Amino acid sequence: MEIKELGIPGILEITPRIFPDPRGFFFESYNEAAFAKHGLRMHFRQDNQSFSRAGTVRGLHFQHPPAAQGKLVRVLSGRALDVVVDIRKGSATFGQHLTIELDAERQNMVWVPEGFAHGFAALTDVVFFYKCTDVYTPSQEGGLLWNDPALGINWQVSDPEVSVKDAILPPFAEMISYF
Repeated sequence: MEIKELGIPGILEITPRIFPDPRGFFFESYNEAAFAKHGLRMHFRQDNQSFSRAGTVRGLHFQHPPAAQGKLVRVLSGRALDVVVDIRKGSATFGQHLTIELDAERQNMVWVPEGFAHGFAALTDVVFFYKCTDVYTPSQEGGLLWNDPALGINWQVSDPEVSVKDAILPPFAEMISYF
């Protein structure tokens, strides 16, 4: 696997080595020992999968401690623009975001540690999969308004479909960070 840090410390792109043959392909999507060699020691407690039609935006979501979640995210089919926002108050990159395209052909993944809001835009119809280090805990969930001008995120979709819940999340300036 190739593991490289993206523009914000802690956010990693993981690209597996794919072994194609006439029947299809094979790759490891997670290997505890390989991840540990890169300092990634995590215990996953929940897997989630969603389907989104092209043009859908989901997020920006996170969970507060004591149920904060790290997420290993990828797409099983299609393409998505993955978005993370640093919500760690003492961080030098607090309030900054980065985007990366996840593509089922490349099978690339992103590690999103605790302390980041996360979302994605479906660039095509997409099946999105993520492994979480903690279980969904409604009393600990939080979020940020996906289109907050203060964040300046280019979601790369026009006229996105957004849930009612995501449309009323608070802007960054009103967020309470527990990180």
